[in-house]
Amino acid sequence: MTLRQRLQSAQPLLAPGIYDAFSALIAEQAGFEALYLSGASIAYTRLGRSDVGLTTATEVAQTLALVTDRVRLPVIVDADTGFGNALNTQRTVREFERAGAAMIQLEDQTFPKRCGHLDGKGVVPVAEMQGKLRAALDARRSPETLILARTDALAVEGLEAALERAERYLECGVDALFVEALRSPEHMDAACARFSQRVPLLANMVEGGKTPVQDAGELGRRGFRIVIFPGGTARAVAHTLQGYYASLRQHGTTAPWRGRMLDFDQLNGLIGTPDLMATGKRYEG
Repeated sequence: MTLRQRLQSAQPLLAPGIYDAFSALIAEQAGFEALYLSGASIAYTRLGRSDVGLTTATEVAQTLALVTDRVRLPVIVDADTGFGNALNTQRTVREFERAGAAMIQLEDQTFPKRCGHLDGKGVVPVAEMQGKLRAALDARRSPETLILARTDALAVEGLEAALERAERYLECGVDALFVEALRSPEHMDAACARFSQRVPLLANMVEGGKTPVQDAGELGRRGFRIVIFPGGTARAVAHTLQGYYASLRQHGTTAPWRGRMLDFDQLNGLIGTPDLMATGKRYEG
C-alpha cells in the first residue's frame, strides 16, 4: 500500500519522529506504518544545536538516504523552507525523492526558519510560497512522492489568515496540509472543519509546545489524518542519556543500569548482526 492509499483511510496515520537509521529501525520494529524524519531532531542529534535553520539540505538528504536504506516504511521528511527560493526547492525535492522520501514537507517561514513552536517567526508572502509549491510539484518525478504544505502564519497573522494561506496552498495541488502551532481544541476544530473533508490534515504534537497534546485516536476523531510526535524521540533519548551518564559518572560502572540496557547480544539481535554475518558468509571464497 502506498502512502497516498493509506491516507484515504479514516484511521489516522501515527508517524513517530526519527532522526537516524537506528531510531528508524527501532520504530519500524515497534510496528508503526510510517515515520517522520524531523529536521529539528536532526539539528538536535547531528549538530547538538537548536532548530533555527542551521541544518542543510545535504545533511537531511544524507540522513534520509541512510534511513530508507535500512527500513521499508514510508518516510515523511521535513524539508524546512525548501532551503531557499523556488529553484532551491526544486533541487531539494529532487534530492529528497532520490533519497527515498514518500512525502516532503515545505513551510512558508522566512529564512532562517525556526522551530514552529518558538516565538519570533516570520512568513513569506503567499504568492512566493505558492510559487515554491508549484515548483516542488513540477520537480517530483513520481506522483507517489507527496508534497505537504505547512503554514506557520498563525503566530504571525492569526488563525483566519493561516487558514486562508492553507486554502491558497491547496489550490496549488498539494497532497496534504499542515497548519502549525494550533493553540487550542477550537483552533484544531476550525482547521478540520475547513479542510478535513478535502485533503489530509497533519497534527503536530510537541511536548511542552503551543498545541495541546492529544492522542492519535482523539485527533482522528477531530478530522486529522496524519499525527506526528516529531521531537518526542529526541527528548526521550536526551532524558535517558542524562540519567545514564550521571549514573556512570557517579558509580564508575554501568552495573546500576543493566536492567535498563540491552546487552551486547541483545543489541546485535536488534540491528540484525547474525543475519548480516550469515549474508557475508555466502560471499566468502
